[in-house]
Amino acid sequence: MTKKVLCQTFYAWLPFAIIIVIFSGLAYGTVQQVYRQSANDQLYQIIESVQNSIDQGQPLNQIVPAQGSTDLASTVLPFVIMYDATSTELGSSVVLNGKNPSVPVGMLAAAKVRGEFAETWQPQPGVREAVVVKYLAGQQSGYIVAGRSLKQTEASIGQTELMSGLAGIAALVLTFIALLFFTNKSLQTEVKEEVTLDIKLTQTKDVPKPL
Repeated sequence: MTKKVLCQTFYAWLPFAIIIVIFSGLAYGTVQQVYRQSANDQLYQIIESVQNSIDQGQPLNQIVPAQGSTDLASTVLPFVIMYDATSTELGSSVVLNGKNPSVPVGMLAAAKVRGEFAETWQPQPGVREAVVVKYLAGQQSGYIVAGRSLKQTEASIGQTELMSGLAGIAALVLTFIALLFFTNKSLQTEVKEEVTLDIKLTQTKDVPKPL
């Protein structure tokens, strides 16, 4: 196999490679966003349930215990943290390092401006949570924070990344092999045609001219 075959194959394969890489990235990005957004779906349901209880008259400080009992770093179950209108924590269903965790004040401020605010929260290395904050502007004003671990979500995203990468690599390799085959075959045909033409020209030259 000559250098000419490899060069022609590479230049023919390059546009296909670019397209494959772009579409592999888009496919991964789309699935990744679907997984990440789906992590918030349950949180919106929890917030709606808590808000219904508040609308029916349940005090904010009675939604969850004043002191949490479940370790945030080890659980994958959803949790709720309540704040009053002054951003003072009223209670939590989880603890972190022996005390109630506190979300950044910026999340609460963003929720007050927008009504709701969704974000990924990392209170410490290795602990990543999907969090939705809801601002309550009614008679009992305050904040509902609902969250859940991203361990399972990120594991699924990791599997998707691996599968997307392997599929992309396989497509690149197979495309190059297919183009290599056809390029090599095409050049062989051209060489045969050139040889045949040379033979014909040589035979024509060797034919004696009539007297």
